[in-house]
Amino acid sequence: METRELLEQVKSGKISIEEAESYFKREPFEEMGYAKLDMHREVRSGFSEVIFCSGKADEHLLHIVGKLYEKNGEVFGTRASVHQYELVKEKFPAAEYDPLSGILKIDGKKREKKGLVAVCTAGTADIAVAEEAAQTAEYFGTKVERVFDVGVSGIHRLLFNIKEIQDANCVVAVAGMEGALASVIGGLVDVPVIAVPTSVGYGASFHGLSALLTMINSCANGIATVNIDNGYGAGYLATQINRLAIK
Repeated sequence: METRELLEQVKSGKISIEEAESYFKREPFEEMGYAKLDMHREVRSGFSEVIFCSGKADEHLLHIVGKLYEKNGEVFGTRASVHQYELVKEKFPAAEYDPLSGILKIDGKKREKKGLVAVCTAGTADIAVAEEAAQTAEYFGTKVERVFDVGVSGIHRLLFNIKEIQDANCVVAVAGMEGALASVIGGLVDVPVIAVPTSVGYGASFHGLSALLTMINSCANGIATVNIDNGYGAGYLATQINRLAIK
């Protein structure tokens, strides 16, 4: 729960001053032996803690999901496998899973989607990473416009959709191969562009390194580049920019 939301509930009488006081007196993290859950992250940053599911032991993942769900009434995880989803679903029937992006969540709130972020891909092979970005932004309350398969090999497709892209408060450009999409979009919009290199491509793309180097060396202004395949990081940053735009 964010600080403002807590104070508004005190003001409206939904919770008492004593209950609010006890909330702020809680430990800033939950000690679990193998993990320390950051329970005050939303108070500090406006974003609750997210689980990186890949590589976690089954019992650890279940315990972490349980603690976050108990405290926040919702859970958001990235890079989850089908096995991990089935494990969580058995204990928490409200769990949802998108096998394309690997997003695992228990969404306890009906959020109003505000502002606008455009998430664009060069090709359909980039959609898995783009969906990680889009669904992260949506989970944190951002309205998302998806514009897929508009790479530079057929640039007329991008120009056909340019109005939706130019209307956004921020653009996420997801591309593998040579990664040129971000530079092209950067020259067509007056808002920040978040470039996401993907590991899509043939041998000399070096699992996304080629796209990464293109994006960080772009001659277009206003482009920030995240790590290879880091859709979550792009969706988080896009939400921060979108929140500033709509204030």
